[in-house]
Amino acid sequence: MFKVKLLNNIAERGIETFDRANYAVSANVEDPDALLVRSAQLRDAQFGGNLLCIARAGVGTDNIPSQRCTESGIVVFNTPGANSDAVKELVLCALLLSSRDILGGIGYVKSVAGQGGDVPKLVEAEKNSFTGPELAGKTLGVIGLGAVGAKIANDAARLGMEVFGYDPYISVDAAWGLRTNIQRAVDLPTLFRGSDYITIHVPYTDSTHHLINRDAIAQMKDGVRIINLARAELVNDDDIIAALAAGKVAKYVTDFPNAKTAGADGVIALPHLGASTPESEEKCAVMAAIQIADYLENGNIENSVNLPRVSMPRMPGEPRLTVFHKNIPEMIAKISSTVSAHGINIENMVSASARGSDVAYTVLDLSGAASEPELPQLKHNISALESVIRVRVLP
Repeated sequence: MFKVKLLNNIAERGIETFDRANYAVSANVEDPDALLVRSAQLRDAQFGGNLLCIARAGVGTDNIPSQRCTESGIVVFNTPGANSDAVKELVLCALLLSSRDILGGIGYVKSVAGQGGDVPKLVEAEKNSFTGPELAGKTLGVIGLGAVGAKIANDAARLGMEVFGYDPYISVDAAWGLRTNIQRAVDLPTLFRGSDYITIHVPYTDSTHHLINRDAIAQMKDGVRIINLARAELVNDDDIIAALAAGKVAKYVTDFPNAKTAGADGVIALPHLGASTPESEEKCAVMAAIQIADYLENGNIENSVNLPRVSMPRMPGEPRLTVFHKNIPEMIAKISSTVSAHGINIENMVSASARGSDVAYTVLDLSGAASEPELPQLKHNISALESVIRVRVLP
């Protein structure tokens, strides 16, 4: 029986995805095979020797020590796209909030609520204080055209906006999903110069740290409106606050308020609402559960942040060998020859490494001639190969 430990409140539909005849799923299981987590901080956590994978019911994995997991042969999953509708809708809301002073107008109405019959007259007299531009006809720059960015680009175009997208790593699927009137920005300076609104949808890495900073803002239009519902660290807080004070940036909408931005003039700070819908939480939990089960039972990997996609249908009744190893020359040959030395035939095999990664993952389906006593010795011998990180034998 596989053991899955829950480290946060997980939507019940996700928990129900597991076959309870073969899985123990709770917050109290010990020495788990898998962890299912949302926001629990694991950066300094110690993991048991049986832990095979960690699934984040969401996109960001900043709370998980992915590099340390890689070194231990632990797969880290996330759920890209599962919360894309929720985030997309909030970005569309942010576009409106940054344009029309809706929040200021609501606050004013509340402030005169006690004026009785004078309320309509007061509201009418003050309404011009809360005007703002329409979205139609304006230019939106979308940085990152993944599951969320592509949907925002398409819906903004439907609203009558001219949309430019920048993503040097756009997938074929994402590109096919874009409306034909979405224009390509060849680089970020081009997007910065032409956009009335900019929304950011890229992962947080060393290369995207403070992507929006003083130098980037200097290339933008005066009065630009910036939306960041992706990661706090993508924007330099000091630089954005200075740009707001100078009038260079008209509004900044962030889903990650802190001591600097929470009360700053021109900042619309949301309490991390991006994926906070019951539908999103359910979809993320179900997707995470499916990925855990497929890996534990079949060794297949979908949506890992530290390993490539490797998936192969199971052959009924045939044992499967999975090898987590360094991405170096001749590793496949060494693994194959070790299998052959046991007189076992390889029926099917797939191997892949992530772009620029120093680790790879190989899955081999073995012939039914492989005897049960032979498999533990085969696992031992492959594990003993230099540069092999972890080996599993799936019956």
